[in-house]
Amino acid sequence: MGKKDKQFVSEITPMEVDFPQWYTDVIRKTDLVDYSPVKGFMVIKPYGYAIWENIQQHLDRRFKETGHKNCYFPLLIPESLLKKEAEHVEGFAPEVAWVTHGGEEKLAERLCVRPTSETIICEMYSKWLKSYRDLPFLYNQWCSVVRWEKSTRPFLRTSEFLWQEGHTLHETYDEAQDETIQMLNIYREMAEEVLAIPVVIGQKSEKEKFAGAHATYTMEALMHDGKALQAGTSHNLAQHFTTAFEITFLDRDGELKHPYHTSWGVSTRLIGGVIMAHGDNRGLVLPPKIAPTQVAIVPIASHKGGVMEKAMELYSKLKESFRVELDDRENYSPGWKFNEWEMKGVPLRIEIGPKDIENNQVMLFRRDTLEKEAVSLESIHEAVGQQLEDIQNNLLLKAMKMRDEKTYYVKSFDELKEIMEKRPGFVKAMWCEERSCEDNIKAETGVTVRCIPFQQENLGDSCPFCGKPAKTMAYFAKAY
Repeated sequence: MGKKDKQFVSEITPMEVDFPQWYTDVIRKTDLVDYSPVKGFMVIKPYGYAIWENIQQHLDRRFKETGHKNCYFPLLIPESLLKKEAEHVEGFAPEVAWVTHGGEEKLAERLCVRPTSETIICEMYSKWLKSYRDLPFLYNQWCSVVRWEKSTRPFLRTSEFLWQEGHTLHETYDEAQDETIQMLNIYREMAEEVLAIPVVIGQKSEKEKFAGAHATYTMEALMHDGKALQAGTSHNLAQHFTTAFEITFLDRDGELKHPYHTSWGVSTRLIGGVIMAHGDNRGLVLPPKIAPTQVAIVPIASHKGGVMEKAMELYSKLKESFRVELDDRENYSPGWKFNEWEMKGVPLRIEIGPKDIENNQVMLFRRDTLEKEAVSLESIHEAVGQQLEDIQNNLLLKAMKMRDEKTYYVKSFDELKEIMEKRPGFVKAMWCEERSCEDNIKAETGVTVRCIPFQQENLGDSCPFCGKPAKTMAYFAKAY
């Protein structure tokens, strides 16, 4: 018996005991990432990267359906470009990594490693745009960016992360606003329909908006520990950058004008959201639409005649329609394999052994409910398809139920403090929209305004935090 036969899947720290440690255990033990030699930079391993690829493929298709085209802009940005938009450079200055030498030679001008690409893209747009006939510019790029973070956690906050950033130019403000909201809704659809994560969409406060934006819109999700996750943002940049970078076009009336600008992005942070919205104390629970492996086939007593042949036949039948793996490893017991596939969050496990073959059936195990049932071999293809659909829907419903149970509304500052201390989650409250009030809430509780939702509710006439007249209803939470 080999050494591996004696190994068992290690336990995961219960999330109720130590949520950050639970998260770290899950990402390490399911082989999603590893830590690189440079602090804050992660290595995304094949299983983790496959999840990103599935998210990427869905979004890339949606972007192209709405007329966007992919391109690529340089990693390094001259310091002079970054300084062209003062508010923008001030917002990113603490996080910028600088290149000062090329080989042994000191550069005449520092180059920043892109923290985001507005500046370099605007520089190029200023060369490309001539007439209103050229508009709109509907471009997107898939790349990585670097933001020198002091505190990091894989997927959630790393010094380098993968993302897409769309950058568009439009003839009018209304067209830019329509684009901004359209892309936010594409993100919302992806979150709910693909990741099975319900989100609240709305506008960021002035304090929380993107540096240099006219308005920032966001989708906010709630994690198991009651913290919010900003899962994607879409910015109407108006003419801030196009003015700073002297981007002009000849309009229909023969006048030279600045176009209106948008940018929008989501990142590998979404994978962290999936882990924290669906995972449990056994490990990952992956929505079928993004699971690298949707179905794992585990033969029982594979040394007995006919078992492996039947398992291979089943694999060949299912692999045309689903992402399937046949676990034919000989040096692991079926129980060990069950534990590992559960920990890796594979939505469905198929068990097939001599008795199953005798009964012309297999056992089908669902990761989301931990339920097992016998299914006829004749109907296995249809059963797998239906089960995967059911799992996808059930995960969204479970996440919605969790979010609703952890969403409260408050009428006083003391209520907010008590909730955040004892049962954190989303807090809905009326708000005055005053910056001083927002600063005070954060200073005393660590809570921020997550968004001013599009779906407003009238919960009262005054701000429960400062007593001034309320202007809007907002979502408040501690956040990642």
